[in-house]
Amino acid sequence: MRVIVVGAGEVGTTIATNLSDSHEVVVVELDGELVDDLSYAHDVLAIQGDGTDIEVLREAGVEDADMLIASTDVDETNIVTCGAAKTVSDVFTVARVKRRRLLETWRGAPGAFGVDFMVCTDLLAAQAIFRVSGLPGAQDVDTFAGGLVRMAEFEIREDSPVTDETVSEADRWESLTFAAVFRDGEVVIPRGDTTIEAGDRIVVIGSSGSISAFATELAAGTAAANSDVVIVGGSKVGMQTARVFCEHGKHPRLIEQDPERARTIAEELPDTMVLNNDATDREFLEREDIGRADLLVACLDSDEKNLLVSLLAKQLGADRTVTVVAEGSYVDLFETVGVDVAISPREETAEEIVRYTRAGTTEKIAMLEGDLAEVMEIEVDADSVLAGEAIADSVGQLPDGVVIGAISRGGTLVTPRGDTVIHQGDHVVVFVDNEVLADLVDRI
Repeated sequence: MRVIVVGAGEVGTTIATNLSDSHEVVVVELDGELVDDLSYAHDVLAIQGDGTDIEVLREAGVEDADMLIASTDVDETNIVTCGAAKTVSDVFTVARVKRRRLLETWRGAPGAFGVDFMVCTDLLAAQAIFRVSGLPGAQDVDTFAGGLVRMAEFEIREDSPVTDETVSEADRWESLTFAAVFRDGEVVIPRGDTTIEAGDRIVVIGSSGSISAFATELAAGTAAANSDVVIVGGSKVGMQTARVFCEHGKHPRLIEQDPERARTIAEELPDTMVLNNDATDREFLEREDIGRADLLVACLDSDEKNLLVSLLAKQLGADRTVTVVAEGSYVDLFETVGVDVAISPREETAEEIVRYTRAGTTEKIAMLEGDLAEVMEIEVDADSVLAGEAIADSVGQLPDGVVIGAISRGGTLVTPRGDTVIHQGDHVVVFVDNEVLADLVDRI
């Protein structure tokens, strides 16, 4: 498949890199330095130019392309790019936008603006924050098979109940599979005798009940009640986060310094208590009992301010902090210095778009550790090497770095074991090291 990616920022580069192993990728970018970086570092054709210019799109081969992904940081540029592409070709267009209202307008008239598929960065980030908030201690959470299967990633502390246990010893939760261990930037596929160490980040896949029980034990028996949620910053992400919590019956508090913005949010979100103040003011935070919050979400317009507020809230006693970071490379740094979870809206967007490019091959994906690995949902067809085979037999036909985490069969969860036979039509959730991703896709 020939894919044109317009915009070589963090989102565009992540998408282009992910797709380059299995597709012909062309990237269009105005910044000459970014074009040079892409050309040298990745197997893509990079063109310097304006994606809204039809002649530039023609140079990129839009008339022969299967898909165009407009992923710049400007909503209007992305929409105009898709519309321009449609005037000279029937390419399938994907637009990234930040404003939810644009997404709602498009949903009301599919195909509007010349856009075939649209994703909203701010809404995706808000949904990711809500998913993580519901599972104590989780760094990343996603659901598969219509919600029947859950994937979660946890960092193992020195006092975690599974620290220094082997996977066999730790395997005491029903319907749960230890899918992978991230250790020192590497992927470790766990075996029965693999020892779980402090500092490891573990990926588990299974039923919601088992994942929740595992999370609760790792978090020393605490539950993610989230009865007191504080959102700092009335940015677009902050407002969307408040809206998502309200849609799920929560009543968050939101702190916004700008009086007009605070008034607007209060009018639009009547179930949110809006506090007009500076969230970096320690006396104000103490007065408002921020230290008793179950969850504090930092959504200010600066990564540095978000870090400051999160660390201050932890110092005051807040149970858990989630911080939005504009710069994806800060995610690991923020979590190292004390933030519980850092979420990059751009990474969430790249994941959603990459998932959509795999339609027909996979039902859903979750990208882990900055695209080091993925969890994928696959519908098994008659040509798959998995069909009709017991897992113990089919594993030998799969590349190293793949773990079968769960099976959904007719809406029922099947916990995979060596003698479990996979049927045609099953939905299989697998963990895969990205180094073998292209090989796996070819075989399934």
